[in-house]
Amino acid sequence: MSSLRFKEKPKKVGLFLGTNANAGGMFQYAQTILEALSYLDNQMIRLEVVYTHKDWEKVLKHLNIEGSYLKRGVLGQLIANIFMILCIPPGFSRKVGKYLNPLIGELKGFKCDIWFFPAQDPISYQLAEPFIGTIHDLMHRYQSHFPEVKSFFRYHIREHRFKNIVKFSSVLLVDSLVGKQHVIESYQTTGEKIYPLPYIAPAYIYNEPERANFDSRYKLPKKFFFYPAQFWMHKNHIRLINSIRNLTRQFPDIALVLSGSKRHNFKIVQKYVIDHGLENNILFVGYIPDEDISGVYKRARALVMPTFFGPTNIPPLEAMASGCPAVLSDIFGMKEQSGEAALYFDPLSEKDMAEKIKKVWIDDSLIENLKKAGLKRDKNNRIQAFTNRLKNVLELV
Repeated sequence: MSSLRFKEKPKKVGLFLGTNANAGGMFQYAQTILEALSYLDNQMIRLEVVYTHKDWEKVLKHLNIEGSYLKRGVLGQLIANIFMILCIPPGFSRKVGKYLNPLIGELKGFKCDIWFFPAQDPISYQLAEPFIGTIHDLMHRYQSHFPEVKSFFRYHIREHRFKNIVKFSSVLLVDSLVGKQHVIESYQTTGEKIYPLPYIAPAYIYNEPERANFDSRYKLPKKFFFYPAQFWMHKNHIRLINSIRNLTRQFPDIALVLSGSKRHNFKIVQKYVIDHGLENNILFVGYIPDEDISGVYKRARALVMPTFFGPTNIPPLEAMASGCPAVLSDIFGMKEQSGEAALYFDPLSEKDMAEKIKKVWIDDSLIENLKKAGLKRDKNNRIQAFTNRLKNVLELV
């Protein structure tokens, strides 16, 4: 591992922002890293921010941070992705990449002491310079039966990328202790350079004012559960809908609001709702922009999240910050993330899921206890704490 010795002299840290707003949680995570590093700028580091998509200009302006737009960024990322897809040996790409990929030349021109890649970018290990890498999850290994990650082609590409990020990074960040163990198990590394840096709730949860016409825009039920998720198979919508369906016999007014773009398996899920006559209980609201998401959480009885993927996820953090209880899959690092602020169920068991949902639906005292626990947990897990944890990581390398 390289030694940066920040205390002796501030080192120049380059932050590579290569995602766009469509990247969802990864885009939000990169924003958190950007904000945290900006607080450390001129204290222990000199920060150089570069970006490849114009989506970042609004974010940088809001945070009053200067950045450099990489004109060859998109092309360079495409070339890096081709190298990754073809599984070009990293030794080759690190030696000749500067001749074949104009982005590598651009990045080298900033003369940074170390680069920070918050989005699992393949350019990170092709650059042949010290870097801080990130692995958000290894679900292609731990939930490999889902079609989103099942194909040999996708598996092989992800393996090539993550194996080399692990191998060549000076420091590797993961989301949790479970995430760290996954990397150690998967790539036979000692874990000395792997540091858990848990996610925090995105800034928009606290900062965005609620629009005046919110209620007329969304027409939400008076009492409902909320699940914000794209319609992938691993999101487990059908079992959740069946759990709600079983509860309608006892609670005819029970309601579930589903947000997410109408892509992937949306039509399958929608047809399932219609075929089972659940249109009055299941409401599809489409994509909800960042400025409105907190308003939904604040009105929801609870977040219910039956996902099979982890180790941790962003919605439970959004819920805690909004004073919204949570009912979550008991998988991987979910308990590590949410602790006593949630109830947990087996995502394979519709019966277990329904029992936990019922508890939250009928028990007001339980709701208050979960809210208090979530708000307390959120108070200790905001940007200041995140920045301090990141500072500790930088001091160790």
